[in-house]
Amino acid sequence: MDMVEVSIERRQGQGKGTARKLRRAGGIPAVFYGPKRATVSIAVRAEEFERKLSHLEGSHLIRLVNDGGKDAELHDKAVLLREIQRHPVTGEVLHADFFEVDLTERLTVSVPLRFVGKAVGVVEGGVLQPIVREIELECLPTEIPEFIVDVSHLTIHQAVHLSELRLPERVTAMGEPTQPLVSVLPPTVEEAKPAAEAAEAVPAEGVPAEGAAAAPAEGPAPAEGKGGGEAKGSEGKGRKGGGEA
Repeated sequence: MDMVEVSIERRQGQGKGTARKLRRAGGIPAVFYGPKRATVSIAVRAEEFERKLSHLEGSHLIRLVNDGGKDAELHDKAVLLREIQRHPVTGEVLHADFFEVDLTERLTVSVPLRFVGKAVGVVEGGVLQPIVREIELECLPTEIPEFIVDVSHLTIHQAVHLSELRLPERVTAMGEPTQPLVSVLPPTVEEAKPAAEAAEAVPAEGVPAEGAAAAPAEGPAPAEGKGGGEAKGSEGKGRKGGGEA
């Protein structure tokens, strides 16, 4: 993996006001730190950062340089970009952390996986399912590999496991060897189709099923003639009584 070179300078002043002023001038506030040094406030040009670093994935070795070596504490230092803070709306880089590494000491790094090829199982109707997007490796900073995983041989229900990766000689994978990284799942459309057909076969509420006789419509119950007559007579008697009074 090639080392990317980035120019930096020592940053003067602290606080949000100073950081905003630096951003308006086209810079990005950052820090440079490590296990054997105190944290130093630095600045990097936003244009250079976006052009060289913003697209990097995982752990990529970076070389910091300082204006021809005027500041020996900051010049020609090997680092990893540990963290980037971005504006939640605009995506603008607000801050960056650079971690110094010793090129002679092994360290644990995260490396992204890139899956290439069209799996046999996908051609047959299956679905490629990445399970792990990055893996942890132990190696020297100068030997951090890029991982491209060929999935073209995978059939349905097959997977690529951590133990199947071809690692460089002095690189060790961290994790369970049986950990699946990517697999091909069976098609799901055919499984959902019978359920959809069954749903169509169920008649809607209030609609008779095909071939079933329609139920007779319910109407108001007829009034009993005897009961109705008694009510009318009683009503007339009441009126007669009133006339006598």
